[in-house]
Amino acid sequence: MTQEAQKVLIADDDGINRQVLATLLKPDHVVLLAKSGEQAIERAQRHLPDLIMLDVMLPDMDGYEVLRRLRAAPATAHIEVIFITGMGRPEDEARGLMLGAADYITKPFNSTVVMARVTTHLQVVRQRRMLEHLAHMDGLTELANRRRFDEAYAKEWQRATRHRHTLSVALLDIDAFKQYNDHYGHPAGDRALRAVARVARNAMRRPSDVAARYGGEELVVLMPETDAAQAMYVAEGIRETVAQLLIPHEYSSASPVLTVSIGGATLPPGGDESAAALFEAVDDALYRAKEAGRNRVNWRM
Repeated sequence: MTQEAQKVLIADDDGINRQVLATLLKPDHVVLLAKSGEQAIERAQRHLPDLIMLDVMLPDMDGYEVLRRLRAAPATAHIEVIFITGMGRPEDEARGLMLGAADYITKPFNSTVVMARVTTHLQVVRQRRMLEHLAHMDGLTELANRRRFDEAYAKEWQRATRHRHTLSVALLDIDAFKQYNDHYGHPAGDRALRAVARVARNAMRRPSDVAARYGGEELVVLMPETDAAQAMYVAEGIRETVAQLLIPHEYSSASPVLTVSIGGATLPPGGDESAAALFEAVDDALYRAKEAGRNRVNWRM
């Protein structure tokens, strides 16, 4: 994963406090500013910061109410929050912690302590996201794994049917992969699978596109808001690029080099096909591509 600068939202109605904290954090972080509770909630929802430094006393609502609203919304429910407060009573601190705050910083604050606590909590966020990423990644190909694909597919199918969008899915199978493994060995088979996975990953042009390892030598490609013609173009590009890798496969009946067969299907705008039925059509299209001689794309229109 590429390590990007983490985002910190500072919500404080005191301009001097905002400026001091922003000056401390800007060299290493992306800093967002808010001076009211509503502004903090809006910017949290829009920018999804990694950490929020939240003043307990804000002009329109207190920080506790802001935190309650953040926790009630799925998009912001897991954002780390550090309260900034001039109140030093244990019951005030306990109240915030019970609502889900990660920490408390009291005013007037010490710059060294602020930086240490912010660094600690952002490290926790980074580690948690890294674990979440690994939990959704196939270790061999570094593509999304089956679990991640299933989640993305269910979400995109629901979105496509709700908004009457197209949704295209393609299933790739390496031709005669058992024979490849038998004759060249499993380490060579792993290298070949990783090479095909790179081709599939590089064919994904938008954040919503997903290339995943579906199982064994099968890869799957999910292309939301992509019609059949566009999806077939992507699939044919993958097939051609794999063949152009010129990985020798003298034991294949399809070609003297490693190739893939691809089957796909598209849910048209307003289509009422179930998610299961759409994927069955994809699987059937792949079967027909294999039956027709392999090293080809077959699309269910």
